[in-house]
Amino acid sequence: MNNNIYSILRILFFLFILYCSTNCNAEHAKVAIIIDDIGYRQTDSAALSLPGALTYAILPHTPFGPTLAQQANQAHKDIILHIPMEAENGKKLGPGALVSEMDEQAIRASLQASFEEIPFAIGINNHMGSKLTQLYAPMAWTMRYLRDHKLIFVDSVTTNHSKARKLARYYGVPSLSRHLFLDNELNQRYISGQFAQLINQAKKYKRVVAIAHPHPETIEALHYLIPQLTRHDIDLVGISALLPLANTTEPPSLAE
Repeated sequence: MNNNIYSILRILFFLFILYCSTNCNAEHAKVAIIIDDIGYRQTDSAALSLPGALTYAILPHTPFGPTLAQQANQAHKDIILHIPMEAENGKKLGPGALVSEMDEQAIRASLQASFEEIPFAIGINNHMGSKLTQLYAPMAWTMRYLRDHKLIFVDSVTTNHSKARKLARYYGVPSLSRHLFLDNELNQRYISGQFAQLINQAKKYKRVVAIAHPHPETIEALHYLIPQLTRHDIDLVGISALLPLANTTEPPSLAE
């Protein structure tokens, strides 16, 4: 009798171990969707109606940025600053921009002024920046400021030659990279196709960062696309929930 009980217990223990090996350690994939370019238009407020834990990237010193940031913060969304950085094509940057002619003091003063306007922002990502993110000194100075203020950095990856993420790691700044742009083309077919890629990458890599913009076409599409994540057992989370990325494999981050 005792031998039978022992055999049953061994079988039950084996079944428990087998179950845990396939289920106990299973973890939902997580994606963060950042809505960039918030602040210049009152219609940007439509982005705040999107369901789930979106992250909002606010352009500094814009007419509607502080108000929309406050509203999103009150709704417990992650807020970052969308800091303009010098591009290779010489595009106009707008207020709060960082350019290669600045020294460290100027970069720190500019970032400080942007954060004083929206003090609850948890970090930054770059608006444009295909030139500046390739330069060692400006990126090092930026990361030192973020480190000193316990802030995060998200590389929008506007160039494959960005040094930003590497320097963020060197200075101990929690950092992530953008993996997908969802709305480089403003039509429902393209956005839906990019969202399908987001789902596929999330299933494969478990942690994915996407960027979109407050265009009417994007807002309309995301209203019906975001609920698809739940059906695929994927959690939509604020950008802070993806930090740190220890022991995870990231999808490739390609400039687009």
